[in-house]
Amino acid sequence: MAPTLSIRPSDRGDIPAVDALLARAYPKLLKADYPPSVLVTAVPLIARARPELIASGTYYVAEDDHGAIVGAGGWSVLRGRTGRTLAEVRHFVTDPDRVRQGIGRGIMEQVIASCRAAGARELACQSTLTAVPFYRALGFVGIGRIDVPLAECVFFPAVRMLLRLG
Repeated sequence: MAPTLSIRPSDRGDIPAVDALLARAYPKLLKADYPPSVLVTAVPLIARARPELIASGTYYVAEDDHGAIVGAGGWSVLRGRTGRTLAEVRHFVTDPDRVRQGIGRGIMEQVIASCRAAGARELACQSTLTAVPFYRALGFVGIGRIDVPLAECVFFPAVRMLLRLG
C-alpha cells in the first residue's frame, strides 16, 4: 500500500517542524551543485523557517500518513508590479530522503491553484541550481542566472524562472 500524503495550509505550530526540515534538507540536497564555500555562508541564512510566511495562508506543508512534515512551500504576491499580477514561489523544500515521490509536485499543484484563484497570471521563482530540473518539469522557463543577496557580501547563485498561469 502506497503511503498517503496530505497537503494543508501551514500554521504557526508547524514552525519547529519546517525549521528542522529546512535545516536537514538544504545541506544534503544542495551539496552536489554548490561549493562548500557557498554552503557554509548561505545555508545558515536560508535554512530557517519564516514565521510570517508560515502564517500567511499561502504556505503549505505535506504530511505523511504518520503526521510527519515531509515537504513545504508556498507563494507571495510580488509588490510594485504594474499591468500583471505576479506571484513568487517561496521557500520550497522536500525531505531529502523523500525526493522524487511527488511531494514537491503535490505542493506546487496546490500553489498554482491558489495563485490562479487569487488572480495571478504569472508565477516566478528564484530556483536553486539543484531545483531547476524540478521547475522545468512543471513548465517553468529559465529567465537567467542571478545572485540572490542574503546578507552583506553574501550572495547565493540561483536561476530566475517563470511560469505563465493564464
